[in-house]
Amino acid sequence: MKKGALLFTLQLCFFALAVHVHAASLYMDPNQTEIKRGDTVKVSVRLDTDEGECVNVVDGVITYSENIQPVDTSRGSSILSLWVEDPVIDKANRTITFAGGIPNGYCGRIPGDPRLTNTVVDLLFQSPGLQIGTSESGNVATINFKEETHVLLNDGFGTVVTPQLFGSSILLAKEAGGSVENPWQDTVSEDTIPPEKFSITLERIPNQYGSYYISFNTTDKQSGVDHYEVIEEPLDSKNLFGWGAETAPWLEARSPYPLKDQSLNSTVRVRAIDKAGNEYIATYVPEEDKRTLSQENMFIYAALIAAGVLTLVIVGGVTFFFIRRRKKNVVEEEII
Repeated sequence: MKKGALLFTLQLCFFALAVHVHAASLYMDPNQTEIKRGDTVKVSVRLDTDEGECVNVVDGVITYSENIQPVDTSRGSSILSLWVEDPVIDKANRTITFAGGIPNGYCGRIPGDPRLTNTVVDLLFQSPGLQIGTSESGNVATINFKEETHVLLNDGFGTVVTPQLFGSSILLAKEAGGSVENPWQDTVSEDTIPPEKFSITLERIPNQYGSYYISFNTTDKQSGVDHYEVIEEPLDSKNLFGWGAETAPWLEARSPYPLKDQSLNSTVRVRAIDKAGNEYIATYVPEEDKRTLSQENMFIYAALIAAGVLTLVIVGGVTFFFIRRRKKNVVEEEII
């Protein structure tokens, strides 16, 4: 009886664990659709959570069949605000990977939510306009999550959860439409609004001299942020640096970004550029009490000090020589 009771208890525990592990779900919307040859379709990755459950990290790996091609991704409507890994399309391995977080967690749709505010990322797929021969996948394209996909709970422990995963299937019509349908291109073309305003935060690795880096993040609700660029303008450039010029040395970057000028004697600018080419530039000027001498300035400063000391030595030596010579002449005159 004791053995049977123990077995029954263990079964209950495993059952409870299984229910908890599959509480959250990631699914693709639409789960089924049809497109003409050459057309593009948007497939949204969405997140649902069980009642009382909150998720703060989504780590996704998506695979797709060979008879459809991803052309872009968009984070414009994403509930994720902190991206550990931007969506990356790997056509060689037919995968799309991404990882992002939600401060304070996502706890599910609010009452009245029409299932449109739980987007994790939008994926854009295109059906081949011309295909010679028959694909091994036939005329149905599939997009699925791989088993490496998981979410982390906002429970203070970062509990890893394997969610329920629901993919999508797309029927590829044999014929082309009267005109190419590409709603995503229409969205990009109509986007004239720059990314949301944001600020730059200066941070430092504890217990290390220097090691300054900046953090930044923003969103773009239309076409989505495409990438960020950073430029560091020396404070003593006398406005001759020309950060707004086409030849300015902007560097593509991501947050967090380690500063090249660890002396903090440079104005830092970060510009966010969306898919349509609109941009917003944030600026950070280090406070005076944080600035230190750069290695170059320290060398110049040391050289100036050395030159000053050498000058004093030479002047002192010459002065001492003439004083001694004068005293010697005075003594000789007195003897004569």
